[in-house]
Amino acid sequence: MKKNRTSIWLTIIVSLSVLILSGCTSMTQIQTVPSGAKIYINDEYCGVTPFTLVDNKIVGSTSYIRLEKEGYKPLNTVITKTEEFDAGPVVCGCLFSPVWWLWGMKYKPMHFYELVPLEN
Repeated sequence: MKKNRTSIWLTIIVSLSVLILSGCTSMTQIQTVPSGAKIYINDEYCGVTPFTLVDNKIVGSTSYIRLEKEGYKPLNTVITKTEEFDAGPVVCGCLFSPVWWLWGMKYKPMHFYELVPLEN
């Protein structure tokens, strides 16, 4: 009986830990046509597309995206962490502390941009 109770508590603790640790993190795939565009997030070079943006910003946080590729017009855009509801942090907020609600929204899974060629 005691072993069974320990298993239940261990399962609850592991489940809550996963929920808490993953609840704050949001990710989105940034893709372009053509691929291989340089990506700058908040004016910091981050790599080339396709690119996976992973962060733990709170609801309403904004990231300024600039995409550049030789032969194409630079593209400037903004993504804001208000695109999709995330139940995990809200559940944690109900169970533990309302501060978890600050992570109750996440990005869409993918952002897709088509670059425009420069005119000759």
